Amino acid sequence: MTASAYEINGRPVDPARFYEVACDPERSVVVEACAGAGKTWMLVSRIVRAWLEGTPPQQILAITFTRKAAGEMRERLHEWLTAFAGMDEAGRMQELRIRGVPEPLLAARAPRLAQLHHEWMEEGRGVEVHTIHGWFSRLVKAAPLDVLAELSLPPELQLIEDIDETWAPLWGRFLRSIDARMGEPGDEVVQAFSAVLRETGRFNTEAWLREALHNRLELALADEAGVLAQGVPSAAAWQERWAPWASPVDALMADSVTQAFAALARQLGQASGSLAQAAGAAIADALMKGEAPVRFEALHKALLTDKGEPRKKLGSSDELAWAQAWLQDLVLAVRQEQAHRLHHHMVLLSRAFFAVYADFKRERGLADMADLELAAARLLCDESLSDWVLRRLDSQVRQLLMDEFQDTSPLQWKALGTWLSAYAGAGGSSSVRVFLVGDPKQSIYRFRRADPRVFQAAKRFVIEGLGGQLLACDHTRRNAPGVIELLNEVMGEASREGTFPGFRPHTTASQAPSSVRRLPRVPRDDETGDSATTTDLPEQAHADVRDTLSQPREVVGVTARGREAAQVAAAVAELVHRGERLPQDIFVLARTRAMLNLVAQALDDVGVPHIAPDSTPLIDTPEVQDLLATVEVLVSPQHDLALAHALRSPLFGASDDGLMHLASLARQSRGNWWDALMQLGAGAPEGGEPALQRASRLLAAWQLAAQTLPPHDLLTRILQEGEARERVVATVPPGYREQALFHIDALLRHSLDMDAGRDATPYRWVRALRQSVQSLPARTQAGAVQLLTIHGAKGLEAEVVFLVDTDPAASRSMSHGLLVDWPEGAAHPQRVAFVRSEAKPPPALADALEAERQADQREELNALYVALTRARSSLVVSAHEPFRGDRNASWWSRLTQAPALEQAQPWCPQPATDAQASPPGDVPAARLRTLPRLPVRPETAMAARDASAASGGEDTEGALLRVLGQVVHRGLELLTALPTAQREPARVIKAVHTAAEALQLPASHWRDAVDRVRTILAQPDLQRWLDPHALRWAGNEVTLSDAGDILRIDRLVAVDTPTGPAWWVIDYKLGEQPLSLAAYHAQMARYVEVVRRLQPGEAVHGAFVTGSGQWVPWREP
Repeated sequence: MTASAYEINGRPVDPARFYEVACDPERSVVVEACAGAGKTWMLVSRIVRAWLEGTPPQQILAITFTRKAAGEMRERLHEWLTAFAGMDEAGRMQELRIRGVPEPLLAARAPRLAQLHHEWMEEGRGVEVHTIHGWFSRLVKAAPLDVLAELSLPPELQLIEDIDETWAPLWGRFLRSIDARMGEPGDEVVQAFSAVLRETGRFNTEAWLREALHNRLELALADEAGVLAQGVPSAAAWQERWAPWASPVDALMADSVTQAFAALARQLGQASGSLAQAAGAAIADALMKGEAPVRFEALHKALLTDKGEPRKKLGSSDELAWAQAWLQDLVLAVRQEQAHRLHHHMVLLSRAFFAVYADFKRERGLADMADLELAAARLLCDESLSDWVLRRLDSQVRQLLMDEFQDTSPLQWKALGTWLSAYAGAGGSSSVRVFLVGDPKQSIYRFRRADPRVFQAAKRFVIEGLGGQLLACDHTRRNAPGVIELLNEVMGEASREGTFPGFRPHTTASQAPSSVRRLPRVPRDDETGDSATTTDLPEQAHADVRDTLSQPREVVGVTARGREAAQVAAAVAELVHRGERLPQDIFVLARTRAMLNLVAQALDDVGVPHIAPDSTPLIDTPEVQDLLATVEVLVSPQHDLALAHALRSPLFGASDDGLMHLASLARQSRGNWWDALMQLGAGAPEGGEPALQRASRLLAAWQLAAQTLPPHDLLTRILQEGEARERVVATVPPGYREQALFHIDALLRHSLDMDAGRDATPYRWVRALRQSVQSLPARTQAGAVQLLTIHGAKGLEAEVVFLVDTDPAASRSMSHGLLVDWPEGAAHPQRVAFVRSEAKPPPALADALEAERQADQREELNALYVALTRARSSLVVSAHEPFRGDRNASWWSRLTQAPALEQAQPWCPQPATDAQASPPGDVPAARLRTLPRLPVRPETAMAARDASAASGGEDTEGALLRVLGQVVHRGLELLTALPTAQREPARVIKAVHTAAEALQLPASHWRDAVDRVRTILAQPDLQRWLDPHALRWAGNEVTLSDAGDILRIDRLVAVDTPTGPAWWVIDYKLGEQPLSLAAYHAQMARYVEVVRRLQPGEAVHGAFVTGSGQWVPWREP
C-alpha cells in the first residue's frame, strides 16, 4: 500500500485520517472508492457513528439501488449492533477507533455503543434503509390526494415491476385504438401509423414503440420541455441550402441544376471511354424524368455506387467532381428529411400510445418506475410539499447516505439535488449531512438510465454547496496481488490510450496466493461456418419414434462457442474433482445468458453442480403446467384436454391405456371426460385403473373446495392431499429434483403476488397465469458453481472467476431505437430522437451518435473492470474465435497482451473421466420427510369452540350473504365509475353478472344482486354521491394504510363547498340499520380519521348506503 491510495481533496493521507473523515457524521462527504475498498462498510459505519452521536435512527436515511443491497445493509447493521452489545469494553473501543472516533472520546462512547442494540429493540423504529424507488414510493403514497390526482396516480398504487409484462395486452389495446380511429378522415395518428408500417414493417413498428415505452420518462420530459418534435431536424433546418424546397429532391428540378447535369451529360457523351459514354446517356435519360424522386434515383445510379461513393473511370473533370459531390450532399439531405419525417410520425404514435398506456394503468390502479420518479421529482422539487410529506412520514432527514451513487439517473439526482439545495440553505450551514459513495468505473447500467456524469455533478454540489469533503480510495481488501497486477496493466493501458480516463493504479491489502491463467483460444471451424445442426440422426428415421420427454435430440456438429463452453467446464471439473476448489468457490462470468446456458450444459456433462440465471417464464415449466391444468379442469370441467394433461401428470400418473379407456367411456355416454371420470369414481362401470379412481375422488373434493378457497389455499390443498411434491420427486431424474420443487414453490409465491391477492378466484387465477410473462425468480443453491452475467455479478466475489466469451462477434448497430442526449446538469433531455438505423444515421445526429458510441465503449471497459475485480485469488480467461470481430478492442486482446498473461502458457485442462462425470448409479428413492402434526391441547380446543359459539360462526346462509354483498359492492364499483347516462339496464345486468360469475355467487341469487344494485343506483338522494361528473373527486375501493393495516374504503368522494373541499367516506351495507352495530361505528370512525390525516384542514364525513338505497349519515360520537 502507498500513501497515494487514500486521498482527501486531492491530497494523500494515511488510512486512519481517511476513515476519520469518511465516518464523521458531522461532515458531508463524497467517497470515490475502487471495487473491494469497503464502501458499504464505510456507509454502515457512518450510520453507527451518527446514531452514537445522537441522531435518532428514523432521521437517518440510507438509499441504494437494489433490494438485495438494501437487505445486506440492514443485515450488516443488525449484526454489528448485536456484536457490539456482546463485546467487552476493549473490543468496543477498538471498533470505535477503526471508525475514526477520536481517542479522547473512546471511553465515553463505548458504553453508549453497547446500548444501541437495546434501543433499536425497544423503540421498534430503526434506520430507514430503502431502494431509491422504494423511498420514492413511500413519498408518493404520503402525498395529498389532490397532488396524486394531478399526477394521474391512484392513492394506493400497485407498482409495475417489469413493464414488459404489460406489453401483450397493451399492444392489442393500442391496435384497437388505431382501428377505432380509422373512420375519422385525416386522422394524423392513423396516417402516421400507416406511414411507419409501410416503411418499416409491423415487427419494427412494434419494436420501436416498445423501445419508446422503455424510454417514456425521457420522451415525456422532452415533450413537456418542447424539444421532442425537434429531435430530428428537417433537411432545411440542418442546412439552409435546402430551405427553398419542400423536399431536398425537388432541388433537382431547379433550372441551374438541370443545366449543370445536362452539360455534364454532353461532356461524358463525347468522352472516349465506354463507361463515361454510358454514364452520359444515363444522365440524359434521367433528366427526361418529370418526377424529382425518379430523377434522383436515376442520377444516383448513373454517378454513384450503391454505397454512395463516386463511380470511377468516368473522367476527372471539375464538372464531374461537382456533380458527384452535389449528389452525395443530396443523398445526405434526403436521408435527413426521411429521418425527420419518420421521427415526426413516431412522435405522434408515441403520444397516442402513452395515452392508451395511461388509461390502462388508471383502470388497474397501476404505476411504473417512470411514474414514481416523475412524481417524486414533483414532490421533492416543491419545498412546501417535500416538507409536508416528510413530516407525514415522521422522517425529517438529518443524515442522507447513498450507496452505488454512480447508478443514479439525471432525474433522480435532479429530485434529490433540488430537495437538498432547499434543505441546506445558504453557505453550507445545513443541518443535513450527506454521504455519497460510489465508483464511476463500475457504472454499467446505462440501459437503466444510470449516468456516471451525475456523480461528477453531485461531487460539485456536496463540495461547493454543502462545504463537504472529496475522498478517494484505490486500496482494495478483496483481490490478491496477481489479480491486481493484471488489473493495473490492462486498465492502465486503456487509460493511457484515452479510453478509460481517471483510472489510478490500485493497491491491495490481500497477501493470498494468486494466479491468472488463460485457456487456449478455441478456433472457428471455417468448413462448417461455425454452425451446428440440432436434429435426429438419419438412421433414426426408420426407428421407433423418439420419446421427447426422456430422450434428447442428437446434435450434429458443435459450434466454437460450444467447444469453448466444454473447455471451461473441463477446467472447472479439474479444479473440483482434484479437490483444489469447492464448487461454491467458483464463478463463471459472461456478457450474455446464451453463453452461460452452453456452459451449464457442459457442466452437466462433467457432473459439476451449478446454478445459472434462468429467464424461463414460470408458465413454461412442466410442474407449473401440470398444476395449471389441474386447477383449470376444476373451474372448466368440460375441458377434456386439461383433464387429460392433469391425469397424465405425476400428480395422478394415469397410463395411456387408462386415458384410452376414459375416452371410450365418454364416447359411449355422449358426455365429456369429467363425467366419465366421476362415473368411474362412483364404481360404475368397473375396469378403471386405481390412478383414475384416485383422481376421481380427489378432483371431486377439490372442485367443491374451489368454490370457496382462494387460489393459493386451493393449490396448497392440492399439493398436500395429492402428495404432489412426493410424486414429482419420485418421477423426475435425481439431478432435476431440486429444480422441480423450486418451480412448485415459485408458483405458490407468485399466486400470493398476483393482483396483490385481491378478488382472487381460481378462474381468474388460471386466466391471469396463462397471460403472465413472469420469469422464474432467482434461485440459490449451496455447493454449486455460480454462472452469472457481468451485471448479475456486480457486488459479488469469489475465489476463482472464469471470464468466458471474451472475444465475441462485433455487436450489431442500433436499429429502430432511440437516441437520448441528456447533458449533465440539464433538467430534461436536450434531444430525444427516433433513429431507424445507426449504420445510416441522419447527418444532423452524427455527433450525438458518436458521443453515444464513446459512452458505450467506456461502459464496455467498465464491465471489464467489474468482471476482473470479482476474483479474489484466481482469474481464468477464455475465448473463441468469432466469425467477425474487432480484435484490437476485444477483452481477449487487452488481457492477453498484458505482461501477466502474454507470456503465460495456456492451461489445457484434461477431459473429465467417465467416473467423474457420471452420477452414482444407485440413486436412493425419493422420500419426503414431514414433521408430525402437533396435538391440540384440550383446553385450547375447548376455548376455540366456545369462541366460535359466542360469535355464532358463519353458517351457510351467512356465507351466502357475504358473497352477495361482495357482488353488490363489485357491481357498484364498476357502474359508479360511469356517468349516469351510460348506466343502461343491459349494462347494469352485465356488470352484476360479471361480478357474480367471478365471485361464484349461485345463479339463483343473481336476480337479487341485480335488483339491489338497481335500487341503489335509482335512488334520487344518492345521485349526487354516485355520479362522477357531479363530484370534485371520486374513487372506488380506495386502499389506505393505517398502523400497518390495509384499509379499503368502498367509495371516497370530494365535493366542493363554500369553505373548500369536503370529503365523504361512503360504506355500502346490505343491512337496513348499520348504526345499530358498534363494529360499523368503529370501522367508519377509523376510515374518517385516516382520511382526515391525509387531508389536513379539510372536512371529512361518513355515511352508510343500505341495501334498499337509504342514505344513513354517520355522526361522530
